Amino acid sequence: MVSLETPVCEFDRPIVDFSLPAVDGKIWTPALARGEKGLLVMFICNHCPYVKAIRDRMVRDTRELMRYGVNTVAIMSNDPAEYQEDSLENMRKVAEDYDFPFPYLFDESQEVAKAYGAVCTPDFFGYNESLRLQYRGRLDASRKEAAAVDVKRELFEAMKQVAMTGHGPKEQIPSMGCSIKWKAG
Repeated sequence: MVSLETPVCEFDRPIVDFSLPAVDGKIWTPALARGEKGLLVMFICNHCPYVKAIRDRMVRDTRELMRYGVNTVAIMSNDPAEYQEDSLENMRKVAEDYDFPFPYLFDESQEVAKAYGAVCTPDFFGYNESLRLQYRGRLDASRKEAAAVDVKRELFEAMKQVAMTGHGPKEQIPSMGCSIKWKAG
């Protein structure tokens, strides 16, 4: 397993458009998924210990962000031929088991992850109401194990700020996680 950190935020970079199938059978685009005050695009997967360590908090925070007008989508871009735990069937199961309050999308071609420059799971891209990038940091101080219960909610606070002001915090700590599992060739 290779651990990577995300690059720094490219403030005001426009959102990359996509049209991807979700575990609910629907096709989602940023225009369909966006909230009144923004959209959080998360690259996650099922097998990564970094994602597993924050799943409960990720669900809590994305559910709470909806109250501020920020919706979320999660995109799984790993090659399920190499990582069976990341198969579409297992994506459905995880989404149901954790009661994901957001669409869980499958980027089978991996083109969306490449277009975003996603490097790891989890990788967070927080957009304002104009769908301009304002956050590319971590959820919180969790690594492969969940951080303390009272840890600062960095992603939540940043996206709440984006919802209220249109701008993310200037200081952001990169997310860390497992490398995206690219298809050979």
